[in-house]
Amino acid sequence: MANFVLIHGAYQGGWIWQKMALRLAAAGHRVYAPSLDGCAERRHQLRPGITTESQATEIAELLFYEDLNEAVLVGTSAGGMVVCRTAELMRERIRRLVFVDALALFDGERISDVVSRATPRVSTLLATGPSPEEAESRMFADLDPPLRAWALARYTPHPIAVMEDPVALKSFWSQAWSAMVIRCRRSPNPPEAHQRRTAERLAARYIELDTGHYPMLSAPDALARLLLEA
Repeated sequence: MANFVLIHGAYQGGWIWQKMALRLAAAGHRVYAPSLDGCAERRHQLRPGITTESQATEIAELLFYEDLNEAVLVGTSAGGMVVCRTAELMRERIRRLVFVDALALFDGERISDVVSRATPRVSTLLATGPSPEEAESRMFADLDPPLRAWALARYTPHPIAVMEDPVALKSFWSQAWSAMVIRCRRSPNPPEAHQRRTAERLAARYIELDTGHYPMLSAPDALARLLLEA
């Protein structure tokens, strides 16, 4: 039995992992899919000071308080940044890292150093993200209409500091990790070069899926098989 901790990306919440959680639990594993601070059902908690560091600290505390050892941390999109920092904080509790079309920034990098956005974003002092119209036409465009509508109803802007501030990872990239990188071919971001860089630096297994940026929704069986190999 493994302890899976599934970390969602920007504009998402733990809801994005529903299909994965059911499949992993059915295979006999413990599964946690928390919504990060300021996201999804926790959007009402938006406030200054929510950062990659603070979100990773929450996940590290989850590992401690739930007595999770040999944890498999799975991160998608911006959740990859939280995975990196959580792993750095809780090295002794980590079994494997899985990056699912995810960002894995170097120390001092920002998302804007890696991701190019062709359209303007809607921002407030606390959160930022694409407009609902852009989310429908671009982000979730490859999903079947009922699934797209379900995801759009749950879309929320992301804490702005996570999206704009540099990450601090002083020791993550100098350590050895057991890792897997899963790239989604139909998604332009994170770029292929970035994900290959992650795999190369971590000496990770590199796999591609022929699907969009949300494989936990569009290709749940294929993604579940890969996670179960972890």
